[in-house]
Amino acid sequence: MAYFETVPSKPGVNVPPSNPFKLLDLGYLVLGDGEKFQAATGNREVLAVALGGKATFVVGDKTFANVGGRANVFAGKPHSVYLPCGANYTITAHGAAQFALVSAPSELQTTPYVIAPERVASGVWGAANFSRNYHQILTLASQPDLPAQRLIVGETFTPSGNWSTFPPHRHEQDDLPREAYHEEVYFFKVSPADGFGMTRYYNGTVDTGYIIRDNTVLMAPNGYHTVVSAPGYTTYYLWALAGNHRIQATADDPALAWVSRTVPMLKALGH
Repeated sequence: MAYFETVPSKPGVNVPPSNPFKLLDLGYLVLGDGEKFQAATGNREVLAVALGGKATFVVGDKTFANVGGRANVFAGKPHSVYLPCGANYTITAHGAAQFALVSAPSELQTTPYVIAPERVASGVWGAANFSRNYHQILTLASQPDLPAQRLIVGETFTPSGNWSTFPPHRHEQDDLPREAYHEEVYFFKVSPADGFGMTRYYNGTVDTGYIIRDNTVLMAPNGYHTVVSAPGYTTYYLWALAGNHRIQATADDPALAWVSRTVPMLKALGH
């Protein structure tokens, strides 16, 4: 079953009203100027992704000053901070700031670190009206030197009228190299903010769609999923995955997998 919720945007940490995952968790941290948030990671690893604004992180005996800088998710690549298990930390905002806090169980003993925008890989997936732009923040493929036990995190920007995560794919079982088990969460924003997109989720017994607006979240522990932006609007989603390992492998819906084979031809034609 998939879950689609709206995450509140009150001061402090906001979470979805329900969470179907065994591994993944998501928090939306909203801070005013000078406000602080203190917590401990416990037996989880946390990636704090700056959605807007700046903050200073104190993690144990390490200080990372002025993390962030983009005004919002549509204004450039993010800064992020990896917080390992067993860490106490404090986040102090410099002006209004918002961070996504994604986490998963971990036993990895390592030091905290900052992922600066220049370490974030970017590019285009797909072609024609199913092309979309991506940022890979913490993935084994793009940042193999950055340690993490489970988390895989990035961002996708779906242009006006375009489809994203298409063909629809799933990652619900470990059958490497064809498919890897991962839970996945999408945290959405829309530009302009009065717009909308849609997401479809289906798994053989459920087939449904949801309206995407700011701070909505799709939680897919299994099943196929895809996203489309309304004309005139760009949808953004922070995506995070967690499974038994960090190798990414997805299985396309067999009925729609042929669309992937058109990408080289469409790109050659300039689409």
